Amino acid sequence: MFSVNILTDLGLNDKEAKIYLVCLELGSGTVMQISRKSAITRGSTYDILEEMLEKGLVSKIHKDKHMVFTAVDPEVLNKRYQDRIRNFELVMPELTGLFHKHSKPRVRYFEGAEGIKRVYEDTLTATTEILNYANSREIRMYWPSYDDDYVKMRIKKKIFLKGIAPDDEYGKRVRKEDKISLRKTHLLPSKDYKFTNEINIYDNKVAITSFANELIGIIIESKEIADTQRDIFKMAWAFAKLVSKR
Repeated sequence: MFSVNILTDLGLNDKEAKIYLVCLELGSGTVMQISRKSAITRGSTYDILEEMLEKGLVSKIHKDKHMVFTAVDPEVLNKRYQDRIRNFELVMPELTGLFHKHSKPRVRYFEGAEGIKRVYEDTLTATTEILNYANSREIRMYWPSYDDDYVKMRIKKKIFLKGIAPDDEYGKRVRKEDKISLRKTHLLPSKDYKFTNEINIYDNKVAITSFANELIGIIIESKEIADTQRDIFKMAWAFAKLVSKR
């Protein structure tokens, strides 16, 4: 019965799942009929059916001096499952708050070109705008198809990015494409601000990628760290905006 695992994922135990499917196949059946088809002993089948009756997984009627059991409509199970998800989502903010109250920052480390790509893939999960310090040249040297592989996907996911980058050939090219790239970029003098690594701040995460000497990436997951870096970016953004106007 290929659906048993799916039903156990919904909270039914293995025998309940088997008996539920048998009831669906039979339409309705006596304890004996259900026992034979499920290969579960008659005594156990009766006990399980009574428990399922209490859980609202089956119904029972008396027919021709026999008790006949019928499975509830699968749509009922689907609605219950969806209701559980909605109820869980309602308490998610409170649960998340409790988790972060005592949790230590989670740090993930990545190496090499593929590792760097994993870091960028994570930024595509952002539910907030991405705040970014970057050297537009560095990433495109190591990842030539960066704009096609990453930027287009970010646009598709409608994730807005605010970026600060060196005012060089690559930086100018990036800023020129801001409107079509769901992005706003401010440039700083490249002789003073080189940015040999890139920092992305989003949700409760800070992602750092370095292109100097070796390719490494780090994702720090911490609300406190992300909020602090977000405030620092606000100051840098105001400064970069002023410099750009000049």
